[in-house]
Amino acid sequence: MTEYRQKLIGKRALVTGASRGIGSAVALRLAREGADVVLLYCGNRGAAEENAKLIRAEGREAALLQANLSDREQVKDVIARAGKVDILVLNASVQIRAAAADVTDEDFDRQMNANFYASLRLITQAVPGMKERGWGRIITIGSVQEVHPHPMMPVYSASKAAQTNLVRSLAPQLAPFGITINNVSPGVVLTDRNREVLQNPVYAEATLKSIPVGRFGRKEDLDGIVSLLASDEASFITGQSIGVDGGNSVV
Repeated sequence: MTEYRQKLIGKRALVTGASRGIGSAVALRLAREGADVVLLYCGNRGAAEENAKLIRAEGREAALLQANLSDREQVKDVIARAGKVDILVLNASVQIRAAAADVTDEDFDRQMNANFYASLRLITQAVPGMKERGWGRIITIGSVQEVHPHPMMPVYSASKAAQTNLVRSLAPQLAPFGITINNVSPGVVLTDRNREVLQNPVYAEATLKSIPVGRFGRKEDLDGIVSLLASDEASFITGQSIGVDGGNSVV
């Protein structure tokens, strides 16, 4: 049985895309490490409520917050609605498969708004409070596609690369205020998003061959590194992009 350290007592985290997948695992791990959690979800309130129950069972507070991060109007007041945010985990994203020539303006806007614009705005909304408290942790969830772009996801991969460059740009500006900002880049993880395409045995086999450790990722493979980056133990780590991809990014 995994033993969790209560290293985040007194901290409050906001996790976007927290109703399922990587976001749900991260939210629960942060709670197990002692943080209260605001779970931001888009449409699946039932799944968000189930995750909130798990968090409360750990003895932590859990609040639900609904917002569609593809809609710029809904992004404007997220942090104000969330309240105190010590730890900001930007996990929500939109991924649309289409060749570059087939990308519509709507598909472009949905992906860039959710994957980059919302990250920029939520960070700038959260930073003033973090500066006042002299402490903050910001973790963006990127993708192995930052270094290995998928030919059918040009906008998605570009948006994730832009988000990581934002992290690098902001790190030296935020460091003097006790705020760190880092990116975590997952590889192929068995989430709802990927399970459908991996049902194709030919595609699944080819994808698996590109992962040196020989397996697909699990959502729980991500929560440990996020928990570390959210803590005081990682106070000397900022401006970094850390791959959690089974070695996929180096082959």
